[in-house]
Amino acid sequence: MKLAIVTDNTTAIPEPLQNHDDLYVLNIPVIIDNETYYEGINMSLDEFYQKMSESQELPKTSQPSLTELDEILSDIHASGYTHVIGLFLAGGISGFWQNIQFLIDEHPELTIAFPDSKIASVPTGNMIESIMKWNDNGDSFETILSKLHTKIDGTSAYILVDDLNHLVKGGRLSNGSALLGNLLSIKPILNFNDEGKIVVFEKIRTEKKAMKRLVDLLNEKAKEGDFEFSIINANGAKKAATLKDLLLESGLSDCFTEANFSSVVGAHLGSNAVAIGYSPIIE
Repeated sequence: MKLAIVTDNTTAIPEPLQNHDDLYVLNIPVIIDNETYYEGINMSLDEFYQKMSESQELPKTSQPSLTELDEILSDIHASGYTHVIGLFLAGGISGFWQNIQFLIDEHPELTIAFPDSKIASVPTGNMIESIMKWNDNGDSFETILSKLHTKIDGTSAYILVDDLNHLVKGGRLSNGSALLGNLLSIKPILNFNDEGKIVVFEKIRTEKKAMKRLVDLLNEKAKEGDFEFSIINANGAKKAATLKDLLLESGLSDCFTEANFSSVVGAHLGSNAVAIGYSPIIE
């Protein structure tokens, strides 16, 4: 078995894997004032937040190119690969995962699996790192997929945003309509539910209490087993640093992967958002 992995640029790929020969990455466009940008190609992450702050309209995102994925699968076969796993932005907030399933039948020369990651950013990168480890250890394709589904089922994130308008107006907050009349008086904690949708997990009255609740939630999760933990921010480095200090003060060890959300995710969360992600460690 020669295994290739395909993902998109919402995934925070671990640094040692960023130029891995077996990894292919699709770019998701961000549209600001009718101009199309691709992070790392014609726009940096800092430039994205600058453009977003200057625009009168919220940024929009589009799905990756189906044609590009089709061509990548052809190239993968031509390069001698026999198996493919594709992990993309959660199907609950992007239709891409659903729209690509037909490509499995279009490439019968490959054994392809497109499971729903139900998440984004660092946890998806954790999954890719695990897939490569399991493959290196000689696990079969079926065993890798079984372990991956277990990892997906145990993975989620809690999110604290400054401005719910990005999620509500963009249609990415599944139960956000109930909050529209009360945006200023609560600081809700959001999370990814079992379907990979972003939903309101708890309603908190102040940011200080919400940050403390994030710490409590991660400590509760740490008692359940071995996890990979992450602190991720969207133009909110100061808030992320404060959250890390609180987590360390609570007794958790300094083993967090720290990362920035991509511009695509930042377009939905807005500036100064912070999240804690977790994913079970599966050998």
